[in-house]
Amino acid sequence: MRKTIFSLLIALCTMQLVNSQNVDQDILLTIDGNKITRAEFERIYTKNNQEPAFDSASLDEYMKLFVNFKLKVIESEALGMDTLKSFTTEFKGYRAQLEKPFFTDTKTDEALIVEAYERMKWNVRASHILIKCGENTLAADTLKAYNKIFDIRKRAIKGEGFNKLAKQYSQDPSAVRNGGDLGFFSAFSMVYPFETAAYNTPVGEISNIIRTKFGYHILKVTDKKEDRGQVKVAHLMLALPKGTSVVKENQELKKINAIYDSIQAGADFVEMVVKYSDDRGTSKKGGELPYFGAGRMIPEFEKAAFALAEIGDVSKPIKTAYGYHIIKLLDVKSLGSLEEVRPTIISKISKDVRAKRGKEMVISRLKREYNLKVYNDAFKPFYSAIDSSIYNGKWDAAEINDLNETLFTLSDSIEFTQQDFAESILNDGKRRASKPLPILIEDEFDSYIDKSVVNYEKSRLEVKYPEFKHLVKEYHDGILLFNLTDEMVWSKAVKDTTGLDKFYSENKNNYMWSDRVEATIYTINKKEWESKVAKLAVKVGKKSTDIEEAKVGFMKKASVKDSTLTFTVTMNKYSKGDDDIIDAVLWEPGVKPTQERDGSYIIVYVNRAISPEPKLLNEARGLITADYQTYLEKQWMIELHNKYKVEINEDVLKSMIK
Repeated sequence: MRKTIFSLLIALCTMQLVNSQNVDQDILLTIDGNKITRAEFERIYTKNNQEPAFDSASLDEYMKLFVNFKLKVIESEALGMDTLKSFTTEFKGYRAQLEKPFFTDTKTDEALIVEAYERMKWNVRASHILIKCGENTLAADTLKAYNKIFDIRKRAIKGEGFNKLAKQYSQDPSAVRNGGDLGFFSAFSMVYPFETAAYNTPVGEISNIIRTKFGYHILKVTDKKEDRGQVKVAHLMLALPKGTSVVKENQELKKINAIYDSIQAGADFVEMVVKYSDDRGTSKKGGELPYFGAGRMIPEFEKAAFALAEIGDVSKPIKTAYGYHIIKLLDVKSLGSLEEVRPTIISKISKDVRAKRGKEMVISRLKREYNLKVYNDAFKPFYSAIDSSIYNGKWDAAEINDLNETLFTLSDSIEFTQQDFAESILNDGKRRASKPLPILIEDEFDSYIDKSVVNYEKSRLEVKYPEFKHLVKEYHDGILLFNLTDEMVWSKAVKDTTGLDKFYSENKNNYMWSDRVEATIYTINKKEWESKVAKLAVKVGKKSTDIEEAKVGFMKKASVKDSTLTFTVTMNKYSKGDDDIIDAVLWEPGVKPTQERDGSYIIVYVNRAISPEPKLLNEARGLITADYQTYLEKQWMIELHNKYKVEINEDVLKSMIK
């Protein structure tokens, strides 16, 4: 609800730019010294009116709304509502959302989306060799790892078997078993640098050396084929835990073959899964697995799944590292168009390292735009000044207290000093990853530069982009408007029960019932009971007997003779149009002719006619509360107009009429 109301209020705030500098300087309105320009008014008016031309009537009417809007904002600022923590937190959140588009490169983002889509059309099969080298490894160890992979690559290029080299040297544990073969995979199956190398390396060739967070890789592309889409399968598995004896394995093989034969003979696949499958994560769901494409399952399983031609086909038992499986094909779906899969690609990119590319491009551009100059000599003292206490956020910067040289500059005049960098570390106070100290210090410095560039750009957004300045102001005013109106009108009308009662008492005749009738509706499913129910209706109506008590007594006697009888009784007050059964009878006291509806027999007893009378507060609380809010709003606006001096420049206002 809050979001909806706020959106409506924000509609008063827009970004239509006015090009004329003279118009920007025209003062249309002054409220207690606060000057509002014609340009601001025109932006808001144009946003909220489909016909941008101003006529006298619409201009005057909108001017009243605009003045009231500005009075509320000025009042909220006078009350200090723009300094409250709740406001600053909310406004900061909105501003952060408004800033986002300025820190992403749309061309880069779109290129990444298209690139991913084009890659998703193909499956690549590759083998790789990994020499581990973490992102935070010291330079000397990094060089050793690089030299090692470099030598292995030379040997592979000269013709040594790639799979043999993988088994001998690769530090991927699976290489001993699979010779580095990763099977087929598609986009988003591997880390981005590895994926890029796989798609850019021709079939049969060996890639350049790749650096990922795991270390150094080389890969050999062994095949490439069009993507087959995704499949949905169910499987039945008999597990072969590590260390399973040959005897036990043979027993499980005989068992899986027997299960397969039963399925082929007509046994229900789901029932067999529930009864026999060792995969407890899927057995209760009939063995069903999520959709998957190339590279999402171990090669043997994937190959068997994609080999199934028709929905409902069942594979012969296959063996994987986990055990024996029987696979049933449930569904197949193709890749789809770019626009169909765009949301999925965007979601995957957001969780991938490539998500940083757009912002990195923007930061690089800003560094060039603001002529970033880094003074590395001024950074050197930090290598000795920062010790291991930085890991737990306890570094005190004592060793650089007397140093205040410039570390880097932006726009040739904005300086960032050694003390600025130290304070950013001190104010952060966070625990840091256990990476080698020199690398940690360099990473902190690079991060500080990037953060400083971004913050500098944020501070200049209003200067560089007038439309951003207007939008920020509009959100600022919109939040204040909402908060104060909520306090003075909306919430007050709900919480101020005394005021609401008083308002109701003074205006109760505005909330009148029309002519009504109090009536009781009796419904039965057997016509032979009609006369007895009619007599009961008259008896209850004349003696004012309790309806529920009469109903229970009647059914207790009736059920002895007819256990299939159903009987309902409803008494209420009705206006015209409330109930077509009541509308169909004369509104005079007494029992009415039976009505037959959908196999039921309905007898109405009119107890009394009710003349128009005021509704009780609880009978019309929503409407009364809404009217009370309107009343509070009007009274509040009178107070604000009396409190603040409003001056409208009539010459400027009239010049806007077209």
